[in-house]
Amino acid sequence: MLDHSVSIQAEQFRRLQLQLRDRWRTIELFDRSDADILVIPSLSLDQRELLKIQGVVHYEERLLFSLIRLQNPRTRLIYVTSQPLHPSVIDYYLQLLPGIPFSHARDRLLLLSTYDSSLKPLTQKILERPRLLERIRQALQPENSYMICYNTSAWEGELSVQLGIPLYAADPELRIWGTKSGSRQIFAESGVPHPDGSGSIWSASELAVAAAELWERQPALKRMVVKLNEGISGEANALLDLRPIQSVAPKAGSHAERIAVLGDRFTSMSFQAQSETWTNFSERIPELGAIVEAFIEGEVKRSPSVQGRITPNGEVEILSTHDQILGGPDGHVYLGCRFPADPAYRLRLQDLGLKIGRKLAEKGVLERFGIDFIATQEPNTTDAEWEFQAIEINLRKGGTTHPFMTLKLLTNGRYELSTGQFYSQQGRPKYYIATDNLQKDRYRGLLPNDLMDIIAYHKLHFDTGTETGTVFHLMGCLSEFGKLGLTSIGDSPQQAEEIYNQVVNVLDAETKPSLNLDFKVFPSAPIAWNGRRV
Repeated sequence: MLDHSVSIQAEQFRRLQLQLRDRWRTIELFDRSDADILVIPSLSLDQRELLKIQGVVHYEERLLFSLIRLQNPRTRLIYVTSQPLHPSVIDYYLQLLPGIPFSHARDRLLLLSTYDSSLKPLTQKILERPRLLERIRQALQPENSYMICYNTSAWEGELSVQLGIPLYAADPELRIWGTKSGSRQIFAESGVPHPDGSGSIWSASELAVAAAELWERQPALKRMVVKLNEGISGEANALLDLRPIQSVAPKAGSHAERIAVLGDRFTSMSFQAQSETWTNFSERIPELGAIVEAFIEGEVKRSPSVQGRITPNGEVEILSTHDQILGGPDGHVYLGCRFPADPAYRLRLQDLGLKIGRKLAEKGVLERFGIDFIATQEPNTTDAEWEFQAIEINLRKGGTTHPFMTLKLLTNGRYELSTGQFYSQQGRPKYYIATDNLQKDRYRGLLPNDLMDIIAYHKLHFDTGTETGTVFHLMGCLSEFGKLGLTSIGDSPQQAEEIYNQVVNVLDAETKPSLNLDFKVFPSAPIAWNGRRV
């Protein structure tokens, strides 16, 4: 009976998604049409893995770029969060809208909250609140509505069916193609180079066997990467160093010996998340699955990515390319990005992205996808061709989504496939550097209003006239975690970096420790106290 009800819901979900194809037959029509948009920024991923990211409770703010869609005077938007958003954060985004009165945009925005900070995906919290669900349902015009989200799971599928509106995202039943093992299968079917490695592994003993087999195929291998099937920002990765156990190299010992030695070596792996341990990591393998693959060595190495989307009619569109900025103990944690990717290889990235996107479209995937690569080049050569290895597919909005969409929505510009560049309406190429991880202890204690004061006093805001400047996000992380996100946009890579560095320098200066407490407190609106203005 349960299976029957699940299949009925799956069929209802697919019928709703077909409405997207019927309503919006072209990319342009979809992007420019009037609509009621329900934004559900739920991180519907493994919650224990998400806890490895500081301030992740505030990552629901990363889709606030969607508010810029209110520049269409007939668009209405509902944005739901676990906890209420600070009013000044909302005001900040609405004041970015060129040519739209603030009050007009605010009247077309409905902010709702579950008032629940528990460790559950936001979508699950919504489904557990029938009255909130009914309020959302009554606020929407079903014939002209759709839902967007951070990523899809069974929760988002159920919410779509409960509300009777289509979800513009991948069917939850296709989420396998966004896992580490599913990515490897898509790369193989697309004929795209990717590291030697395993399929899905479901136990530590299977991991030891797969690692031994990989080592035997590649005896000169120095390191391997072990990845949980579901992870975010590289936090679910571990690095296995083979160099200390070269004495049991593939040509020296038996298969059984290698399995035993590698199994013992797992406890010495280095983890991207500093708090991670082998005990905890190994417990997640039966729950999430894992893979092991060859670590790509190289003195000259970069981490570019390509982003695209699959429209309701099955068309694949390349949206952007980036050079990712990585950090962490082994350089696998996503810190930020530069747009666009290096001209030496961005057109090739687009070609690889199209191949993979078309394969995903064949599987029935819809909307956003991103592909991460490792690019290597022979040292001491500037004109040698870059070699690419595809690393993973993300069927969700990622760290490169909000900076690019912020640029696109603020400038109403276009991405040109022939050059791999983005141009404003005036024909100027645009560049940016963006991060989710500008984090320093000295920033702790800054409130959103403090940040607004600093932005205004030092003129750090985005200038809609010149279409340069900085757009801030993740402002809710600032006070507790000293963490902030920003996108610095310029007319050249150098200008974008200068704008970014200016923001960092100003924040550092404004939070400089001082025994005399001589920092500036900027004047704001008078405060009423017992009926008197003070």
